[in-house]
Amino acid sequence: MRILFVGDIFGRPGRTIVHERLPELRKQHKVELTIANGENAAGGFGITPQIAEELFELGIDVITTGNHIWDKREIMEYMNSANGNEASLARRLLRPANYPKGSPGFGWYQGRTRSGVEYAVINLQGRVFMTNNDDPFRVADDLLKKITAKVILVDIHAEATSEKIALGWHLEGRVTAVLGTHTHVPTADENVLRGGTAVQTDVGMTGPYEGVIGVQKELILQRFLTNMPSRFEPATNDVRLCASLIDCDAETGRATAIQRIMLHQS
Repeated sequence: MRILFVGDIFGRPGRTIVHERLPELRKQHKVELTIANGENAAGGFGITPQIAEELFELGIDVITTGNHIWDKREIMEYMNSANGNEASLARRLLRPANYPKGSPGFGWYQGRTRSGVEYAVINLQGRVFMTNNDDPFRVADDLLKKITAKVILVDIHAEATSEKIALGWHLEGRVTAVLGTHTHVPTADENVLRGGTAVQTDVGMTGPYEGVIGVQKELILQRFLTNMPSRFEPATNDVRLCASLIDCDAETGRATAIQRIMLHQS
């Protein structure tokens, strides 16, 4: 079984390259399960219901997010609209599972692929240099007691490389993959641990690289040089799609290979 995870989709440039390249990518690699982080899909900050459904229409099965999930307030009502209905598209848009109890939406999803393989996706957010939410390590432990699927992918949306790597070791042999998001910089440390868990510290950003983590470089330089606030706008050039491709055994959930992908706009 082959899983494709698309790194942080940033603004219109990121959405455009996903529209252009994802269908052929899924077909070329015979992908059975497609997951993407979409927390920056709306102008670089947050995601809207319309954008979420456009991404689902492209064949993305589950959308994960992170610390920008509440930037567009309408997403709260959208996530609550699922009301636990597993068939609802809104149920497949996740926020980090270790957010406080009572937060809108859900932090994990369990479903079946078109061929009938059961799978689960867990969305977590780190605590180092970020908002102090519940412990992602123990939240993952608790969720794994409820999940019956063998194929399990974890998106750890975190700042610190140490925290992401540690979570990979913590979940070794219990999940199919632990993939990092948030820093927008793809790392070259992809690996399959002995227990059959594929790991990568950060999948990277799907968006414009002629900037600073997706934002126009002039605006970021002004911030660093003057320390004055300014409105951030997405960059537009050198757009790339970054993803991780994972091979796994559908019956055991054990990963056998992980491959980094970086595609340029056609």
